[in-house]
Amino acid sequence: MAPDTDAAWKPKHNPWAVALTVTLATFMEVLDTSIANVAIPHIAGGLGASQDEATWVLTSYLVSNAVILPASAYLVSFIGRKRFYMICVALFGLSSMLCGLAPSLPLLVFFRVLQGAGGGGLQPSEQAILADTFPPRKRGQAFAVYGMAVVLAPAIGPTLGGWITDNYTWRWIFFINVPIALLSLFLTSRMVEDPPHVQEEVAASRKRGLNLDYMGFGLLAIGFGSLQFVLDKGQEDDWFGSHLITTLLILCVAALIVLILWEIVQIRRKHRPILDLTMFRNRNFAISFLLMFVLGFTLFGTTVLIPLFVQQLMGYTAEQAGLVISPGGFAFLLLMPLVGMLVSRVDGRYMIAFGFALLSVSLAALHTINVQASYSYVAWMRIFQASGLAFLFVPINTLSYTDVPRQKNNDVSGLMNLARNIGGSCGTSFFVTVLARRAQFHQERLSMYVNGASNLVRSSRAGLAGYLEHRGGMTPPSAGALAQSTLYRQLVRQSTQLAYLDVIALLALGAGCMIPLIFLMKKHKGGPAAAH
Repeated sequence: MAPDTDAAWKPKHNPWAVALTVTLATFMEVLDTSIANVAIPHIAGGLGASQDEATWVLTSYLVSNAVILPASAYLVSFIGRKRFYMICVALFGLSSMLCGLAPSLPLLVFFRVLQGAGGGGLQPSEQAILADTFPPRKRGQAFAVYGMAVVLAPAIGPTLGGWITDNYTWRWIFFINVPIALLSLFLTSRMVEDPPHVQEEVAASRKRGLNLDYMGFGLLAIGFGSLQFVLDKGQEDDWFGSHLITTLLILCVAALIVLILWEIVQIRRKHRPILDLTMFRNRNFAISFLLMFVLGFTLFGTTVLIPLFVQQLMGYTAEQAGLVISPGGFAFLLLMPLVGMLVSRVDGRYMIAFGFALLSVSLAALHTINVQASYSYVAWMRIFQASGLAFLFVPINTLSYTDVPRQKNNDVSGLMNLARNIGGSCGTSFFVTVLARRAQFHQERLSMYVNGASNLVRSSRAGLAGYLEHRGGMTPPSAGALAQSTLYRQLVRQSTQLAYLDVIALLALGAGCMIPLIFLMKKHKGGPAAAH
């Protein structure tokens, strides 16, 4: 097809109606990645399993999701984008219903694998649909709608999941997806259509015959599936102290190396690769991929960090912890339309630099947090962070399509979503690991100064024991033991707080280091959306 014919194509329906239609299912899918987190104890109790076993409900979904994300563009070339999207929505809705009906943990895990496979194709398909539905100058506003769903859903997921679980049953966190999936299927069948270049690619694939890259898909599944498992379970199993983690990490590295070599061979043979590595020859795309990885790393890392801090050190409940980060999601929601309008008028590189600078400064400000911080202080710190994140998501996505042919929009969306998801997994794993290691470091260091030989410690212990003995009616031995354990708990609490501050400092430094890299991207006259 001639480029001018492809560029002249316009959807039959209002582009904003199409955008809202595809965003509906994406919001549902992203919500499901976090909504089950707070229900794990209830799921374990309801199915007669331990909490460690019940975490497979989360891990199985993420592993399946990670495998499908990069393969989505490849599958679209054989099935068609609209059909692939509807299959994903149908599979997600059906598997959600089966998850809610699951009578045992093994079946629930199996249905979550199916749910992750269906959900994995939704985000990249929506992003590619938006890229084709909207002209380049309006693409930033369309991605703003998509960004609101992707960022707001994880923010409200834990709060919504906790409310449903407390007031009904954990099964309803899955059942609520079914009517949304049915509505999405109805609207998609009416609103969404495949552009000519997708139709031609599918027709050419059918003409050649169904020649699936089974080798590539197998290596992809092993590589990214193993990577996701290692990131999710590494710290829990003490990383290289676990033979399983070590084995899976070796398997992951080997599979990904062989996959890269295999895909190079496929490209030279003029076969459709399951991962189009030629995309990384485009400097703007390659840098956008890295920036999206860092965005996912910081977004998911801080989304885990703040709720854990307020629960572990400040005594917040799970619902209160969810509420303290919710204002950040609404701040993001308010800023996204503004960012969507600015991205077609302002050099996207400056917007990304401003976003990372604001994010770095907000994290530096968060470094002042302590256990005496008020709810409003923590909430405002989250709003400050969200303001920086809002200036990153849309410009990075928009610039990633610069100088990319329309025929490769599916590849761009699949790889960018993979970067954000793997970045999120790495960020969460990094946070949990560094927190545990630094807490131990600070505990050992503080113990050098807080010991029985210290006059301050002895006087504090004696004063507390005397208070417990005279005011609490305790015997001297019991009062002394309780005073000692109280001082130790204070030591652990302070060392944990210092560990959180170390993580925050590293995240702030990492965000700031991205700024020089941004200006290696190419500048386009006429706005950053002047792609194709």
